[in-house]
Amino acid sequence: MITSAPALTLRSATAADAPILELLAALDSSSVPAGDLVVAEQDGRIVAAVALATLDAIADPFVRTAHAVDMLRQDAISRRNARPARRHFRLVPRAA
Repeated sequence: MITSAPALTLRSATAADAPILELLAALDSSSVPAGDLVVAEQDGRIVAAVALATLDAIADPFVRTAHAVDMLRQDAISRRNARPARRHFRLVPRAA
C-alpha cells in the first residue's frame, strides 16, 4: 500500500499568524524565533516555522515535521540569497 504525504504549503508568516505561532512555540516548549519567519502549512494548519535570519525552528511535536523543517530551512536560505545585498558606503576624507 502506497500512502502519500500531505501537501505542504510554504509561505511568509504574517501578523495574523502570531497567535498560532505562540501556541506552536508553547507546544514545542520554546519561544517564537525573532524576526521574519516562513511557515509550513499542512491541511491549512501551521505545523512548523523557521526564522529567516537564524534558521531557528519551532514545530508541532504531535505531527511529523522533520521534512517540513528541512524544506523551510532550504526556503529561508533561498530567500536570504535572493535579497539584494545592502551596500555600505564609507566616507573617505579628501585632501583639500
